[in-house]
Amino acid sequence: MPESENNVLISTEDLWKVYQLGEQEVKALQGVTFTISQNEFLAIMGPSGSGKSTLMNLLGCLDTPTKGNFYLKGRLVSAMNENELAHIRNREIGFVFQVFNLLPRATAFHNVELPLIYKGTKKKERREKALSALDMVEMEGRMNHRPPELSGGERQRVAIARALVNEPSILLADEPTGNLDSKTGQEILRLFKKIHSEGNTIIIVTHDKDIATQAQRIICLRDGMIERDEKTGETGE
Repeated sequence: MPESENNVLISTEDLWKVYQLGEQEVKALQGVTFTISQNEFLAIMGPSGSGKSTLMNLLGCLDTPTKGNFYLKGRLVSAMNENELAHIRNREIGFVFQVFNLLPRATAFHNVELPLIYKGTKKKERREKALSALDMVEMEGRMNHRPPELSGGERQRVAIARALVNEPSILLADEPTGNLDSKTGQEILRLFKKIHSEGNTIIIVTHDKDIATQAQRIICLRDGMIERDEKTGETGE
């Protein structure tokens, strides 16, 4: 890994992702290089087809690059096998999606507790961690409600608590306000800023410039390449 700084969390070097569709070659990413520091609040944006979803899948260890290097905490993730990638996903990355992905018949508490059950965490510790995560998103008072009994904003808060419960290195959010009205979307962004202020690294993938400008830094993609990489002036607080 070329960076010597202790605070570099992610480093990519000349990342390419090429898909073969019949005889056609689609270059979704073309030589993307950047670093992300610990406790950074970053937005990745770009038009449809720009490569932002492909980049999110690589950063989330859901896919591997065609060529190039991707380091997380100094480890070469791009050379890992599927079992190693699954371990990284479970321990280092918390995912927040546009569609919430909550179990409709499970309570908010049980939805948040699930990653800890998969991890094999003991019951007492599971309860403490799940309650702590729900408290962080101000949903402890609604812990016994099921998703159909919650508003869209409350469901997204539960989804964020679930993403945080394993204390990941990165919170990776894909269009997290896409299914919410603008007022609720702003409340969720304020929550992300609060989570960031407590030391978490957050990466939001969005097509919405108003959302992106609330991060500390924006990487703009176009045609699979970085068009701009700029600070916004936001403190993230």
